[in-house]
Amino acid sequence: QVQLEESGGVLVQSGGSLRLSCAASGCTFGAYALRWSRQAAGKDREVAARITCNCGSTNYADSVKGRFFIFRENAKKMVYLQMKHLKPEDTDVYFCAASHNNGARYDYWGKGTQVSVNS
Repeated sequence: QVQLEESGGVLVQSGGSLRLSCAASGCTFGAYALRWSRQAAGKDREVAARITCNCGSTNYADSVKGRFFIFRENAKKMVYLQMKHLKPEDTDVYFCAASHNNGARYDYWGKGTQVSVNS
């Protein structure tokens, strides 16, 4: 079983920065595309950022583009979401997910980490 565990979510001030981490186990980490999704109360889950196997490419939602940056360290089986210029609307539970060989289906999910941004 692939297991993912997010960490790093805290309360921050508007305009601040935060780095979320996701640690993976039980997989050949480099063979998985990874993404960060977020979900707030009353909203659908939104894919914020994605990075392919072998760090081939990244994609970002329009709402976070230019502010959030996804990167990975395969040797450590870690993927990160660097968040800058945070806004109150970024307040969400953030989830890490993995897709084998860049597949469309993300079968593996962490349980999430809460990010709260003060107005």
